[in-house]
Amino acid sequence: MSSSKNTLLIILAFFSIYVIWGSTYLLNKIAVTELPPFMLASIRFMTAGLLIFIIAKLMGKSLAITKKQLVNVFIAGFLFLTLGNGVVVWALKYVDSGFAALEISAQPLVVLILMRIFQGKKIMTMSVLGVILGIIGIYLLVSQNEVVSKEGSITGMIMIFFCMVSWASGSLFVGNADLPKNYFVNTGYQMVAGGFMLVIGSLIFGETWSLPNAWSEDVQWSMILLIVFGSIVAFTSFNFLLKKVSPDKVATSTYVNPIIALLLGWYFLNEVITTQSIVAAIVLLTGVYFINTKKKLVIFARFRK
Repeated sequence: MSSSKNTLLIILAFFSIYVIWGSTYLLNKIAVTELPPFMLASIRFMTAGLLIFIIAKLMGKSLAITKKQLVNVFIAGFLFLTLGNGVVVWALKYVDSGFAALEISAQPLVVLILMRIFQGKKIMTMSVLGVILGIIGIYLLVSQNEVVSKEGSITGMIMIFFCMVSWASGSLFVGNADLPKNYFVNTGYQMVAGGFMLVIGSLIFGETWSLPNAWSEDVQWSMILLIVFGSIVAFTSFNFLLKKVSPDKVATSTYVNPIIALLLGWYFLNEVITTQSIVAAIVLLTGVYFINTKKKLVIFARFRK
């Protein structure tokens, strides 16, 4: 692949995870008001994975996978989709879509800490400041009376935090794991694996399943958009980026995701954006910027190799 083509693909992939993923909070919020969360997520990922396999075969791509790769896609599928996304969908029953996106915007902070613990990465001075600002921003966000007074909101916030840890762990794992070389096929296997485990979770929790013809039109369209763009396009872009740039750089999608989620939630769902939420967003995203700003020279150096 030529350098210019590689750079263009990276730019398009970043646009995908920045903008498309920002809209998935709204789409999941719409769907989860009517559908059980684990059923919703399992249908989304299983359908997306099977569609990817069909498209890959039509493109002449091999679906061959080794035993080690199969184990790894199940691990990645669990960390990213079963826990990292499925439980977020469940939490959206109790918190606003914009709030969830803001809390998840602290993910680079979690990635940085995990890289320090498991990879021995040195935390630069600016990153330390970023961690401090991130913690302050999270406190400002979750301490609002408008938030904590809602039934189930605290549980939702705690579960989203564990999802962040799971997603960050998956980002570090995938960066070095033996996975199918084709990013599209790799995404398909992770979708099917994660979706399969969500089906099991749905059955364990006794969720009631329904057919798409019983869903409202808004939910039907939300599911289609989640499958095609939120799953196939954006998640393939995400897996591609994890092999091309460092995990903390990929995590910068959280700069844009919460802004898009807040605006869409406010416009379509009449979610309230409080002054404290705006202040929390500014403090938190500033912290995220400081966490990543010292990484830029390392990332650019990778492109020169």
